[in-house]
Amino acid sequence: MAIWKKDAQRSLKAGEKDRANMKILGIETSCDETAAAIVTDTREILSNVIHSQIDEHSPYGGVVPEIASRAHIQRLDGIIQQAMAEASCDWKDIDAIAATAGPGLIGGVIVGVMQAKALASALNKPFLAINHLEGHALTVRLSHNTPFPYLLLLVSGGHCQLLSVQALGKYELIGETLDDAVGESFDKLAKMLGLGLPGGPKVEELARNGDRFGVELPRPLLGQDNCNFSFSGLKTAVKRIVDSEVKAGNVSRETICASFQQSVAEILCDRLKNAFKIDKSDKIIIAGGVAANQFLRANIEVLAKEYNRELVAPPLHLCTDNAAMIAWAGIEKMQLGMVDNLDFNPKARWPLSA
Repeated sequence: MAIWKKDAQRSLKAGEKDRANMKILGIETSCDETAAAIVTDTREILSNVIHSQIDEHSPYGGVVPEIASRAHIQRLDGIIQQAMAEASCDWKDIDAIAATAGPGLIGGVIVGVMQAKALASALNKPFLAINHLEGHALTVRLSHNTPFPYLLLLVSGGHCQLLSVQALGKYELIGETLDDAVGESFDKLAKMLGLGLPGGPKVEELARNGDRFGVELPRPLLGQDNCNFSFSGLKTAVKRIVDSEVKAGNVSRETICASFQQSVAEILCDRLKNAFKIDKSDKIIIAGGVAANQFLRANIEVLAKEYNRELVAPPLHLCTDNAAMIAWAGIEKMQLGMVDNLDFNPKARWPLSA
């Protein structure tokens, strides 16, 4: 729970006197990226260091939690030191330590939180427990200075949600996936085709040379009067076609990828149409790893213009998991005087709208 602490009050007051000097170290270890960044309250990203664990997990066809945790332990110290060096910062320059405290693979989350707590305790700095999803939700305020409120489509490997974002900590869930996330579905298709990791970008690359209407695929929940998503039926249909038609050479890998992307785009746009009836803000934000997909962005942008909404999306390097978004969420909390106790428990599950 957020509280006021004396050391946090001192740091906040110093930041109020010269807000350009407020710098926060962010740590991200929720899945298979080990990351650290330093961001200022004037929206400068002084450093944003990310180490991907693709090489460690590729032999297994997916992320192995135990391997991810071990890799975080081995590399986090060095990643933080690199972020500090690239930002030309000393520890006296850092006003607070922010870390992803959930949701995510709990082993990795614990590694990042314990490191952040140790630094905060040793340096007498405030500790900020950040919801990973909130980091994604606030990224456009770092990259574009986007004001509240806005409609958020959060699409990643583990999440698919529509939320009405009113203010820091005020999120209304409009719709969510009933089964699989979008990014997970991209990764499963990549695995079916033997494309390796990361799956999403490789599916997108193949899809550029395929016929997006070449294979008839389902659009689950299309036309229903709600904002929820479902991708399990689409994933099952794709597997059936891969096993029968693609492997037989009747359908190219490029065409199944393009047809899959077309189906996903239609599903997302259909759900957004319903969300527009609920959320009347003039901006639609797309965030999360899948937001880096240019085909999906283009389709959503066409829809946004049709409904007189402005589409705002973070730059590609801030869509996937990174520590800059965690540091920025920490800055937003610090500006409201919200810091956390060192006994904050990491969370495998942490709904943003709770």
